[in-house]
Amino acid sequence: MPGTSIPVNSITNKLDYSIAITRKTFADTWLSDELREAHRDDYHLFLLQEEGSTEIKIDFQAYRLEPKSIICIHPNQVHHLGPFFRGKVSFLIMNNESLLTDQLNLLDDISPLKPLPLDDESFNTITNTISLCIRVYEDKQRKLYHKLVKESCNLLVGLFISQYMETITPYDKLSRSAQINKLFKSLLDKNFITAKRPADYAQMLNISTPYLYECVKSITGFSISYHIEQRTILEAKRLLYYSDRSVKQIASDLGFNDYPYFTRLFAKVTGMTALAFRKKNHD
Repeated sequence: MPGTSIPVNSITNKLDYSIAITRKTFADTWLSDELREAHRDDYHLFLLQEEGSTEIKIDFQAYRLEPKSIICIHPNQVHHLGPFFRGKVSFLIMNNESLLTDQLNLLDDISPLKPLPLDDESFNTITNTISLCIRVYEDKQRKLYHKLVKESCNLLVGLFISQYMETITPYDKLSRSAQINKLFKSLLDKNFITAKRPADYAQMLNISTPYLYECVKSITGFSISYHIEQRTILEAKRLLYYSDRSVKQIASDLGFNDYPYFTRLFAKVTGMTALAFRKKNHD
């Protein structure tokens, strides 16, 4: 059942250290209530489905992780895991401070991500690297323990990222319009609560609003305002579904001082009122 807010699992409540890696084998079962209920994490979660399958839901989208596939879940994404169907799954969790800066930036660039199947060679490389990381992680008496854990797990993250980057055009190969659109999307995800106008993002990028509009429109087919509205309403849906906060409270949480405007915007984007959305998804 929904609570007063979307639960956030904190790495500091789980670990003495900011990294953890493990491999688990499951019969047809669920994980703990904490993981199978909708929540966010304040860390990055990397999964490798080695055998069997796992059902996962990320921001209202259901997926099924099949054997030899990976997924990365970012801290801001609402998700829940399970059940597992006779699965073997490897888990790596790392917070922002544990990730190399370059890799953290790349993760921001390529988010959000869907499950990605691996070829046999890539699967074997990642599986063997996970086994190495687990051995290093479990040998807590080893000299330079924290350094070795951090560097080995960042190697693993790099392998995950490289698999996704093979499916994505590198930033330096993008057109100027595509680069600006990518930067806009990254800024939007971080600032949508406080920055509501296209001019806000143009100012952050140090370009004119008409030029930003031209770039975003040419790449996506939609206006800047459309993307701002969609990102805002996604967050509103999360709060309506996973919390019991009132619509007025949610509007305030999302930076709207004009409550009637928020309700009109929600209806315009979704085709239904906020209360109708909540009722439909809880029935």
